[in-house]
Amino acid sequence: MISIKHLRYFAALAQHRHFGRAADACAISQPALSLQVKDLEALLGAQLVERDRRQIQLTSLGEAFAGRAQQILRSVDELADLARASSPSLGGRLRIGMIPTVAPYLLPAVIRRLTERFPAVDLRPREAVTGKLTEDLITGGLDVAVMALPVSEPSLQDHPLFEEEFVLVRALADRDKPPPGVESLRAMRLLLLEEGHCFRDQALAFCKMTPGLSQDPMEGSSLATLVRMVGAGMGVTLIPEMAVAAETSAVEVSIARLAEPRPARSIGLVWRKTNPLAEHFMQVGEIVRQEHDVLRRQDSDEKSAFASPAT
Repeated sequence: MISIKHLRYFAALAQHRHFGRAADACAISQPALSLQVKDLEALLGAQLVERDRRQIQLTSLGEAFAGRAQQILRSVDELADLARASSPSLGGRLRIGMIPTVAPYLLPAVIRRLTERFPAVDLRPREAVTGKLTEDLITGGLDVAVMALPVSEPSLQDHPLFEEEFVLVRALADRDKPPPGVESLRAMRLLLLEEGHCFRDQALAFCKMTPGLSQDPMEGSSLATLVRMVGAGMGVTLIPEMAVAAETSAVEVSIARLAEPRPARSIGLVWRKTNPLAEHFMQVGEIVRQEHDVLRRQDSDEKSAFASPAT
């Protein structure tokens, strides 16, 4: 008989496309996972996986089976979540994701607050770009995520937490100059996060620049890298307000608010509409919002040094 264990191990293999990585994700040995997959194939009387020494490929049946297995596993997990939802306090496993332009600044404090508020929670934090977080939410690999809104996936529910402006990081020598307008900014060498980051798309949208066709683009994998590139005289960049204190304190750059209408983003909490833990997730979201407010107050001294916007 096909068991939930069979489905979990095969779903992990379908996700990672590698026996070793799938075994690590399931916290079992590779031979044990391989044996379970072979047992599943024997029960079905059909091959699910094409194997060679370098990689694995799913058969056409394997691809279809993986999709159905993920649906079943999500339903099983949500049955367990029904019991958790009846408890007044959140407990058990909580897989929470954050985008990379939020996680370094809020995740440590949020983890501390969550473990204090919900001592029975088994917290599993993850940092990933928007596309990966969305995929993991849909497939059941994550319970909830903190990310930029809106999300376009109809199976997901979102709840706004806070709004945040972007600020301009430029050379220290430019600190007394008025902030550039959008047209002037488009003519500058704008340093961007690499593709896959929603913050990159938001910066390009504000500057009315076509992705892939920006003026002499230069990319970095993190906001810290971009700020240091600015400090080295390689251009200008935009960063969210929450990143200012952490990323600019040790780099010789200047910070300026842009003229109205200033670029901004909405950060919110996202989860599957079918997940019965929505009320508990709202409590998690409130903790995230509160920690953002604390960070904003801590950064008030930094913000007082911003240049006045052009009129």
